[in-house]
Amino acid sequence: MTTIYLVRHGETDWNRERRIQGSTDIPLNQTGRDQAAVTGALLATRQWDGVYASPLSRAYETGAIIAGQLGLPAPEAVPEVAERRYGEAEGLTGDEIDARFPGDTPVPGRESREDVAARVIPAIVALAERHPGENIVLVSHGGVIRTILTVVAPDEHPESIRNGSVHSFRHTDGTLDLIAFDDPIEEQSLACATDDIEDQNAVESRDSLV
Repeated sequence: MTTIYLVRHGETDWNRERRIQGSTDIPLNQTGRDQAAVTGALLATRQWDGVYASPLSRAYETGAIIAGQLGLPAPEAVPEVAERRYGEAEGLTGDEIDARFPGDTPVPGRESREDVAARVIPAIVALAERHPGENIVLVSHGGVIRTILTVVAPDEHPESIRNGSVHSFRHTDGTLDLIAFDDPIEEQSLACATDDIEDQNAVESRDSLV
């Protein structure tokens, strides 16, 4: 059995402005760096065997801050766990999206939930198989974590996916199971973890289907 602790990256200016990021490479702001440090300190209460991250800078820097707190090398980038692509919605606020793509109007270029799952789940299973019986940290994105939850624990956790939050999974014999949404680790709180993916991302909140 391998345990994988999925972390959502820290805050960016676009998160704060409620703009869709997707594949657009927006860096952490100072709040996001502070959130990463808090999450790293929380994770440091346990033993870890590796840190991995999406190559997008907001996730990779979050992973680097966490790795430093854990005394581990810089994260290894995993391209398959980069954020869901939102096409022409990227850079827009919720109001701008509603004006340009009202109701259920398709958003050109948006990656389907099925396609996100098809690239993300096998990549996580492959990482777990590299670390049998070990514990790893993987820093990714709200849309990716929501997709994994939709596949692994459908309809169980509609709660917010906050910046800096931690969600634990177990890999056994090629399958992933959820251990804990918003894992408290050592019953400590993620004091700096704020904002949720659905509030920040108007396109994500339209789509709960696998």
